Amino acid sequence: MVLEEYRARVAPYVARLARPFLGWRPDRLTVLALVLAVLAGAVAALVRWTTPLLFLPVALLIFGSGVFDVLDGAVARATGRTSTRGDLLDHVADRYADVVIVVGIAVSSYADPILALLALVSLLLTSYMGTQAQALGQGRRYGGLLTRADRLVVLALATFLEFDWSLPWPWAPSAPWSRFHAFGLTFTVIDVAMLYFVIAGQWTAIARAVGVYRALPPAT
Repeated sequence: MVLEEYRARVAPYVARLARPFLGWRPDRLTVLALVLAVLAGAVAALVRWTTPLLFLPVALLIFGSGVFDVLDGAVARATGRTSTRGDLLDHVADRYADVVIVVGIAVSSYADPILALLALVSLLLTSYMGTQAQALGQGRRYGGLLTRADRLVVLALATFLEFDWSLPWPWAPSAPWSRFHAFGLTFTVIDVAMLYFVIAGQWTAIARAVGVYRALPPAT
């Protein structure tokens, strides 16, 4: 998934979606996105002691968080309220959102803890390489196999499938519904998502680092 390539195409739709929020301060939208992410992580953690049916609100909260994360920048640009403070707040909120969502999912018992930890490290490294490029005067790097839009879509889809397959549908995997067995291992849809984060995240982080390194002037 490389949703960043479609940024220009969806820009008019984002601008239209942002119109009802033009009276809002962009930082409030940023905080709202973070609050929804925290709620998503908290509800995901509750799955461990309740039911996987809670993955439905988790998926919706992740989706809502992603929507408001897009809207804060759109509103800031449309109203001329872009600022370095707002940019910093957005980056900080995004990183905390990544952490709380993945940690909550890890606690849910539907993700291998070690795999979730490796996935989280990959996500943070991916974001770090993007902002490090900006710090070195090379502009923010958004490309790669795992942009933030990609990870939110994958997380929302994986948690929705865990919800959907927790129901006794004819197409759901055999009980327990969301677990698969292969090569002597048992894994879930979320495990697959975490594994994708590890592989695509490391690929993206390294590709960004190499790209920035090549763009920098050689040492004299």
